[in-house]
Amino acid sequence: MSNKKPLAIIKIGGNIIDNPKELSQFLVDFSNIEGKKILVHGGGKSATKMAQSIGLTPQMIDGRRITDKPMLDVVVMIYAGEINKNIVAQLQANNTNAMGFSGADGNLIQSTKRNHPTIDYGFVGDVQKVNTPLLETLINNGIVPVFCAITHDKNGQLLNTNADTIASELAIAASEVFEVTLNYCFEKAGVLADVEDENSVIEQINSALYSKLKEEGAIHSGMIPKLDNCFNSLSKGVQKIKIGHHRMLKDANAICTSIEL
Repeated sequence: MSNKKPLAIIKIGGNIIDNPKELSQFLVDFSNIEGKKILVHGGGKSATKMAQSIGLTPQMIDGRRITDKPMLDVVVMIYAGEINKNIVAQLQANNTNAMGFSGADGNLIQSTKRNHPTIDYGFVGDVQKVNTPLLETLINNGIVPVFCAITHDKNGQLLNTNADTIASELAIAASEVFEVTLNYCFEKAGVLADVEDENSVIEQINSALYSKLKEEGAIHSGMIPKLDNCFNSLSKGVQKIKIGHHRMLKDANAICTSIEL
């Protein structure tokens, strides 16, 4: 038996953030989770809306945002500013002692600018290391860290970083000292066998089934990087991963997708 204390890491997708009522309900559910926990949030549509309102045209390649300098200014402002602080304030209202962080704060998450052979993603970061001792100190002192999807390169440059990846890298790092459960919450009940059918949740996926579903084309586009992250985390010490609607946080019997090796 492990004598490590449990730690829940929960990532919420932008679609929850875009809906104030849904977000508010999620934050109540999150506050009711007992024990040590971390929240990681994506950005939602507000960065795109803000960019458009000041005349920028968001560019995406394969579902990933290209982040040039003007776009970086917008995502930092929205993710690390507006969204992060609103979430922290609502958690405080729910008596959860939350603190908001970007990766630059306390050098918590250091990244390097993505170097791709053919695509210039701009100011996009790939996580290199997590400051586990500081993370552990914060958590053991009753702080609930709330991470936005912004990291830094230790040379003064902020970088836009995929929030799913941040959640999985935090989970891998924290699993050295905690028994980590990682939950990806979004608007669906789990990974669906048929995108059109909300009731077609695949309740368990292991690596063999995952390969088969990819080959059949049943799992594609945005779900692939999410699941790749999951299997990577499990292979590096994370105990348990679930993907589904945030009602799974308060209802142990809610249908969702469990990922295992």
